[in-house]
Amino acid sequence: MSLIIRRAESADAALVHGFIVKLAEYEKLSHEVEASVEQIGAQLFGDDPKVFCEIAELDGEPVGFALWFYTFSTFQGRHGIWLEDLYVDPETRGMGIGKALLAALARRCVDEGLGRFEWWVLDWNEPAIQFYQSQGAVMQNEWTVCRVSGAELTALAGKL
Repeated sequence: MSLIIRRAESADAALVHGFIVKLAEYEKLSHEVEASVEQIGAQLFGDDPKVFCEIAELDGEPVGFALWFYTFSTFQGRHGIWLEDLYVDPETRGMGIGKALLAALARRCVDEGLGRFEWWVLDWNEPAIQFYQSQGAVMQNEWTVCRVSGAELTALAGKL
């Protein structure tokens, strides 16, 4: 089994859009998907992108993605990463793909001296909540925000 995490390329616009649609179906939010393949392509691969994407490939086949952007904490005085979407195809879950996507973004945080790595998780998605907690995320109950920072961020990035 060969797993790689790579930056999405312009030829991946339809793939990324497909993952977004699958995620929306899982979250019972298909009715909220308005983005087109063209819009996703323009936002990810235009002249001055503000959002970025990593693709997980298992044995050369795309099986998941992480779509993210930079944030800023006024309290820390540093940027961070906001994980907007994380999705792994159901048939490949439990194989470390989600963990690898999180670790790649945590590694980016550590390498770039960023202060936080955060995301939302739906409060009914207990499997995701348990998975994120197992990776060191601390639930911010008033917001249901996941945050990995400090020693946990370093551990997730594999830097310990």
